[in-house]
Amino acid sequence: MISSTDVIVELVRIKSLSGNEGEASTYLTNAMTDLGFGHAYVDTAGNAIGIRENASVPIEREIVMLGHIDTVPGEIPVRIEDGILHGRGSVDAKGPLATFVMAAAQAEIRPGTRLVVIGAVEEESATSKGARHVIDKYKPTWCIIGEPSNWDAVTLGYKGRILIDYTYRQEMSHTAGAVLGAAESGIAFYNRVNEYVEQFNTDKTRLFDQLLPSVRDIHTDSDGLYNSIYVKLGIRLPPGFDIAAFEAQVREWAGDAADIALYGFEEAYQSTRKTTLARAFHRALLKRGVRPRYKLKTGTSDMNVVMPIWDCPVVAYGPGDSALDHTPHEHLVLDEYLKAIDVLTDVLSVS
Repeated sequence: MISSTDVIVELVRIKSLSGNEGEASTYLTNAMTDLGFGHAYVDTAGNAIGIRENASVPIEREIVMLGHIDTVPGEIPVRIEDGILHGRGSVDAKGPLATFVMAAAQAEIRPGTRLVVIGAVEEESATSKGARHVIDKYKPTWCIIGEPSNWDAVTLGYKGRILIDYTYRQEMSHTAGAVLGAAESGIAFYNRVNEYVEQFNTDKTRLFDQLLPSVRDIHTDSDGLYNSIYVKLGIRLPPGFDIAAFEAQVREWAGDAADIALYGFEEAYQSTRKTTLARAFHRALLKRGVRPRYKLKTGTSDMNVVMPIWDCPVVAYGPGDSALDHTPHEHLVLDEYLKAIDVLTDVLSVS
């Protein structure tokens, strides 16, 4: 039988950029079959699906472990040095996904319980194609999202998100003239957004409650007759944010002359440590002599996509330091990965 280390190393070795996850999904379903899953397949969206269940009595509980199998770009040579696995996706989020697979394979499933592992596609793009595909196919009793939290912590919530594309194009004029250039117009638009953000955040001390903007892309262009500027902004949103009012304001700032698009909207989502699922993790971690930590993340995940529909107890869990996400230094401590498997095995076995 393949080992826990075999699964994570091979999964990280296989490139799986968003939109090109096929080889990784096939590998993972084959691995789940070898590990004894009763059913493992690649669905029509490209997700890797694995199911184990104890149907000695009718199924009453369905636990969905929703990870993602795609990664952002970036070549990091895959290697193990001093017990540390280096490679793109080792933390975000193939480490958590492999944890799901191994824990589900090892868990003692109670009668009437079904475990579903999903390696979703396109989580790293604004589409979240894989998560959206499975929303109406499962009604979980519990949901565990596969994202790095460190092995001794669980994540209870993620901020929301909106993406903004601003494009402004105008006729060329002399730089000594009175007419503002396209670049200045784009910068003025960004400054209006930033002023709004600063005012909104004035009385908010927690990052989770603030608007967090980032410039994803900015560039200018000219063909000698027209010049233009393109600005792409991402804004992380707090719970309860009035997106409709904000969108109207952004369009007013942009004016009729600019092309503006707002998309990729996800609402913030926050659970509590009082749910049956959070308490199960609490007990499993205390059993290992650590005091559990609870986190609210300033990014977004597939939790934002599925939980408004599934509305069940949820946490995000997985080994790895999320500060390494998307960086050239991404790596996973294998001992932490093995500890996370043990913790999750306990959670699934008592469910």
